[in-house]
Parts: sequence; structure tokens; C-alpha cells
Amino acid sequence: FMLEDAAGIRRVVIACGYVDLRKGIDGLSMIIGDRYHQNPFEKGTLFLFCGRRSDRIKGLL
Repeated sequence: FMLEDAAGIRRVVIACGYVDLRKGIDGLSMIIGDRYHQNPFEKGTLFLFCGRRSDRIKGLL
């Protein structure tokens, strides 16, 4: 799905490396906190993850 209103996004963080895109919100939040030492609940931040296939991404807002 595409973001219809991106006006609230103040920062975009792109995660380096591959992530299992089958993970849900809880799993991705743990990766953000443990691996990247970021706050996954920071308002206005979009976290982007890439899977093994280069044509797939998953975002957590």
C-alpha cells in the first residue's frame, strides 16, 4: 500500500542489510531497538526494511 499523506513524516530511517519481511510489528520494533538502538515509537519516523528480494520493502511508521 502507498502512503497517502506523507506530511507527518519528519525522518526516514533505512535499515541496512536484509530483514525477514515475514516479521510483524513486534518483530520489526525489536530489530529497531536492539540492532539500531532507535526508538521504534518515535512519532513522525518511518523505518524501512529490505528483504532478500530487492523489489520488496516493508515500512513501520
